[in-house]
Amino acid sequence: MKIHIKTFVLSSFLLIAMSMQVTAQTREKTTNTNNRTVKTTRTTATTSRTTSNKRVPSTKVTYKKPTKKVVSVRTIPNKTVVKHNGQNYYYANNRYYTQSRGRYIAIAPKVGFRVRVLPQNYNRVRFNTHNYYHVNGIFYLQVNNEYEVVDPEVGTIVYELPNEYEKVTIDGQIYYEYANILYEKVQVDGARAYEVVGIIDMQ
Repeated sequence: MKIHIKTFVLSSFLLIAMSMQVTAQTREKTTNTNNRTVKTTRTTATTSRTTSNKRVPSTKVTYKKPTKKVVSVRTIPNKTVVKHNGQNYYYANNRYYTQSRGRYIAIAPKVGFRVRVLPQNYNRVRFNTHNYYHVNGIFYLQVNNEYEVVDPEVGTIVYELPNEYEKVTIDGQIYYEYANILYEKVQVDGARAYEVVGIIDMQ
């Protein structure tokens, strides 16, 4: 009888121990799952930040107009020289130019251009931790006492585009492009707006 009692007690003990072990494993698995969820969430957030400057190869972009209108002038009054990567560019009347064959050709400024004074009629655009200065489709960030042309983050919203914007298609979807920045038309509080969805990588 004592042997049976001992066996019963031992069996009960083993069952309880196994039950505790299973419970512990279940909890551990749940914790791991939760950790993975947290990591996945963080990864998603990180991915979002990583793709905040989503690059789109130019080979995937089809322009509605096969050729772009080139605006050139012979002279630029009161121009300011902007040096970038060892090359001279010119700035006047809120426009940027490059020189070719004795004429000045209007261009969208390259990322990295710096000016001491912002163009007129700029708007402040805040997105995430950035305070952009936006004017004529160009985004600036203040760097010390200068303003540098930058690519905006995906998700940045503006309410107007320059007249020189172009319609493009990527994988059958229509977007708007200016200065290699891709926009999608959206509604914000009932108003028409344009959301940055990517940057064209020129190849």
